[in-house]
Order: sequence, then C-alpha cells, then structure tokens
Amino acid sequence: QVQLVESGGGLVQAGGSLRLSCTASGRTFSDYAMGWFRQAPEKEREFVGAISWTGVGTDYADSVKGRFTISRQNAKNTVYLQMNSLKPEDTAVYYCAASRTWDWGTRVDYWGQGTQVTVSS
Repeated sequence: QVQLVESGGGLVQAGGSLRLSCTASGRTFSDYAMGWFRQAPEKEREFVGAISWTGVGTDYADSVKGRFTISRQNAKNTVYLQMNSLKPEDTAVYYCAASRTWDWGTRVDYWGQGTQVTVSS
C-alpha cells in the first residue's frame, strides 16, 4: 500500500502562484511515476501532468503547459506541482496519483485525498 497526502492548496488571485506537495509513504517511492489530476465542480477528473520515476521525463496537459511544473525529490518521497499564472479556470480539487506503468488512463495504483485550489478573478 502507498499513502499519498497532498498539501499546499488554498485561495489565490488570478495571476498568482501556488505550490502543491504530495508526500508518499508505505512503499518505495521511486517505483512509481507520479501524476497530478484535477476535478472541477460538475466536471470529469482530468490529467494535469506527470513525472517519470527518476524525474527526467514529464508530460503536461495542453491547458497548463508553460504555467505548471512538476518535480520530485525521491529522497523525500515527495512530488511537487508548481502552478504559476493561475487562472480562475484552474479552480479544482487537485489529486496526486501514483502509477507503476505510466498508464494514467487506466492504471493509477494509488490516489491522494485531494486538496482544493481556488483562483479568484
């Protein structure tokens, strides 16, 4: 089992920045690629981005490219989501996810509980 705990959410004005953290416990952190998803009210959960097992590779949704950056520190069992130039449409609950396979559509092994991000206009 892997437990994922997000932190860092909150209320920010449009154009501002937030950094989310997700700390894992339970199994070897570097065995998992790590991803971030979000879910806005009355919308489906959507992929935000992901980082590979060693941190060399990343992938982002088009809607956040150039604004969001994912990084990880395996020694601290932590993955980060740096969010800059935030927009009201970024408002959502943000979830951390772990996958052994990089198959974010169907093979997420563990989810965090989520942290709320609200961007005011």
